[in-house]
Parts: sequence; structure tokens; C-alpha cells
Amino acid sequence: MCAIDALGVSAMLGQDVTVSSTDPVDGQLDTDTDTDGAATWEPAEAVVFVGRREGEGPAAEVCCDALDFFSSRVSTVQRHLAHAELRGEIVRQARAVRTGRRTFGPLLQTGDATVERLRRWGVKSS
Repeated sequence: MCAIDALGVSAMLGQDVTVSSTDPVDGQLDTDTDTDGAATWEPAEAVVFVGRREGEGPAAEVCCDALDFFSSRVSTVQRHLAHAELRGEIVRQARAVRTGRRTFGPLLQTGDATVERLRRWGVKSS
């Protein structure tokens, strides 16, 4: 699962969630615990790389392996140096959580607020 997807699960399901991931460079376990809407990260300096591969196609092919949790900015830079084909940026925890919540939070909601949000995104309903 992509890091941003994982960070949106709590908002999407409306319940507390713990997300665990292994840093692809140093093998350290990274954990985000979302309790009552507040995120707590271990290690505290963990970040997310939000990126993509060049080209077009489904998100699973161009984005998912470029959306990762890392234990530190140093680890993220090491990964980028080894995989220059990945374009993107290092984002701090608050921004990563906000992006996940905004992207995936509304997916299971129903009602007028969701329809209005989809209209703003350019999705037409029948």
C-alpha cells in the first residue's frame, strides 16, 4: 500500500489505525498511530517521500513504489540517489497525514458534502 493511502485509512474508516512500514534503505520500522485524529510517529523524525516514475499509467505502476515512509531525511536522500528515476519530494509528517486524509477520507462517505466535494474535483454524478 502506498504511504499516502495508508495515512488516509483512519479518516476513511472513521477509526483509530496504526500503520507500520519498513524503511526501504535502513530497514528500520516506521510507525504512524492515528488516535482520535492525532498522529504519532516513531521514529519522531520519520518522513514520507511523495513521488512518481516518469510516464503514464495506473497509479500502482507510476506512483506506489515512489510513495514511501522513511525513518529520516538522510535515508530518503540515500534512496533517491540510488533511484534517480523517481521524481518527487520529501514531505513532513503533518503534510503527509493531511494529504492522506484529504485524498482518502471522503471515499466511504455519503451525502451532500461528498457530492459537493466530488463536483469541486470535476467528477460528474448522474
